[in-house]
Amino acid sequence: MAVEVRSGFEAILEPCSELAEDVTYPSVKRWHENHPGGHVVGHFQVYFPEELIHAAGMLPVTLMGAGSRLEAKQADSHIGSFICSICRTSLELGFSGRVGFMDAFYTTPICDVARNLAGIWGRNFKGMTAEILYLPQNANGKGAVTYLRDEYGRVLAELERISGRPIEEADLRRSIGVYNENRRLLRDLYRIKRETPWLLATTEAYVLAKAGTVMPREEHNEILRSALAEIPNRTGRRQDRVRVVFEGGFCEQPPLDMLQLIEEACYIVDDDLLLGMRWIDQDVPQTGDPLFALAESYIERSTYSPVQHDDRKPKEEMLLRRVEESGAAAVILAAAKMCEPGLDEQVAYQKTLETKQIPFLLLDFEEKMTAFERMRMEVETFVESILFD
Repeated sequence: MAVEVRSGFEAILEPCSELAEDVTYPSVKRWHENHPGGHVVGHFQVYFPEELIHAAGMLPVTLMGAGSRLEAKQADSHIGSFICSICRTSLELGFSGRVGFMDAFYTTPICDVARNLAGIWGRNFKGMTAEILYLPQNANGKGAVTYLRDEYGRVLAELERISGRPIEEADLRRSIGVYNENRRLLRDLYRIKRETPWLLATTEAYVLAKAGTVMPREEHNEILRSALAEIPNRTGRRQDRVRVVFEGGFCEQPPLDMLQLIEEACYIVDDDLLLGMRWIDQDVPQTGDPLFALAESYIERSTYSPVQHDDRKPKEEMLLRRVEESGAAAVILAAAKMCEPGLDEQVAYQKTLETKQIPFLLLDFEEKMTAFERMRMEVETFVESILFD
C-alpha cells in the first residue's frame, strides 16, 4: 500500500497537531538534547513575559493542563476536586513526572486557585523554584507600570540565579524583537481567519499557535512564516455559514473536538484562545529600558480579559468591537466549569449582547470533555435559528 506523503500546508500542520495533543513534551526533550545543561522555565496561563526567560537563554514552556489525556489522580489528593480542570491536570503533570525537566515554575494571581498553585507546587516538588509573578491588580493606578517594571526586575534576578549568568539589556532587546515578530505573525494568522475562514479553520490556527508554547520562538516564527506562505495555495471554498466570535477560552482551553463541532456549523472568525500569546497587540519598543517597555506594553498595548481589571478597557465594549471588526453575526459565550472570572464575565457579556440584540449562545466546557452530542445539538439549533429567523 502506498504511503501518502503530505506537502504544503498539511505537512506544516501535522507536527503542530501532534504537539498540541502530546503531554510528554517531545519538543522540550529535543531542545534539552540540543542544549545539554540548558534550563527550562514553565509558567501558567494567562500571560507571562517570556522575553525574560528567552533572554536568559532558557526555554519557556506554557503549562495549560492536559485535557482528557491525563486523569488527575494524585493532584486531587493535594487540591480540591471541585476546582477548574486546568489547575488540577497541570498539577498532575508535575506528580506524573512529565514536567520534571522544569527548573522553575511561575504562576500569576489571576484567580484564587492560580494564586495558590505556586505554593502547592513548591511544597511538593523540592528543588524546583516555584514563584508568583504579581501582576498589578489596579492597572489604572499611576504607579502600575513602575511597579510592574520592578516586579519584572525581581523575576529577572531569579532567572539570572537559575541560569548562572547575567542578563544584559541587549539580550532583552533581542528577545523582544523575536517576540514582536511572533505576535505580528499571529496577527497575520488571525487576519486570514477573519477574512477567509474557509482557508483557515480555528482548529488549524489553534494548533499552529499552540506549538509555540513548547518550542523556542525562533522555531515557531519559522513555522508561522511557512504556514502563512502556504495558506493562499489552499483550495477551500467559501460556504454560506454564520460568522461567530468565540469568547471564553482565555485560560482553560476547550477541547479541539469541541471547536471542531462548532466549526462544522459556522465560521469562528475571532476568539480569545491562547490569549497570553496575543495579549500584547502591538510591537514592544526596543529602545530605552526593556523592562519598562515590557511593563508598559502589558498595561498600554494589550487586549482585554476577565483576569485583568482596567477601566479603560471595558470588556463588554471590547467584545462588541471584536464582533464588529470581524464581521460576526453572533457570539458563542463559553466558560470553563468552576472558573469564577469566566462565569462572572459571561453574565456581563450576556446583558450587553441582549441590549444590542446580537444573538448569542451560552456554553460551558471542561478541557477533559469527551462527549459532545448535546452541545452539537445546541450549536446546530442556534445556527439554524439565525439562518431562518
